[in-house]
Amino acid sequence: MSSILAVFGATGKQGSSVIKYVLNDAELFHKYKIRAVTRDVNSGKAKTLANKVEVVHGDVTSRTSLETALTGVHTVFAMTTPSFGPGGMEIEYEGAKTIADVAVETGARYIIFSTLPSPKEISGGKYTKASHFEAKGQAERYIRGLPIKSAFYSPGFFMENFESIPFVGPQKAHDATWVLTRHTSPKAPMPLIDAVGDTGKFVGAILGEPDRFQGKTFCAATALYTLEDVAAIMSEVTGKTVIAQQIPVEDFAKSTPFEPDAFVEAFAYAEEFGYYGPDSEKLVAWAAENARGKPSTLEEFLRAHPLELV
Repeated sequence: MSSILAVFGATGKQGSSVIKYVLNDAELFHKYKIRAVTRDVNSGKAKTLANKVEVVHGDVTSRTSLETALTGVHTVFAMTTPSFGPGGMEIEYEGAKTIADVAVETGARYIIFSTLPSPKEISGGKYTKASHFEAKGQAERYIRGLPIKSAFYSPGFFMENFESIPFVGPQKAHDATWVLTRHTSPKAPMPLIDAVGDTGKFVGAILGEPDRFQGKTFCAATALYTLEDVAAIMSEVTGKTVIAQQIPVEDFAKSTPFEPDAFVEAFAYAEEFGYYGPDSEKLVAWAAENARGKPSTLEEFLRAHPLELV
């Protein structure tokens, strides 16, 4: 008999990737029955998803809805959406905590949580403002202390962000060039992942061998890329001239339309200490080797999802 796998964020990048992967993996398809959890069961994406899997309402602000959504569930893939603004870190943390608490109370046996490293912890308190990292890191520590088996998926920088978040993608200059700007060195390495295409490959590895990966963290990325690497690959794929340029921190902050301190610190932390800490390269290599399928390179991603540089 199949175990019920509850997937949060079912219509978003990570959750949809997990669902698609499980549905297309013969072993996992028979091992798990998917229950997609979404805040809006009437959205277009949710209705389309309902043609393939069970879709239920679940909102972290409504404990009752989570109790219903997680009844009878064996394994939970849990993820939280960043809450920027006053008290954002606490709001996101409480959401993750509520999911975990309800999972334990309803008898779930395993949680896979989408986490992030803690810049505050890794930097020894130097970087404290990357709230979207800290909320997930704090939630991970809480989940590890609960009476339930757990494993963790910690994604790198989404390749999708180069298109969906304008200030981190290439910007058109006055001449015919396009510019990737950061306040950090263009030679600073950053782990990159095709979130939609590859989240399922990493989470699928845990779902396939939950006992083997219990307590482990998948530092999920295909590899580390510098901004110079990214610019060169974008240039090759698009046929445009894309360059990487370091700018003053004040200018980068001004280009950030929301939470500039969080983004300034997140990039600065990654440059100084490594996105996953000093062993980032080894951790990423281990995760890629143990993924249930080869993660996409940046070049492969950009050829499949062309940048619109016009």
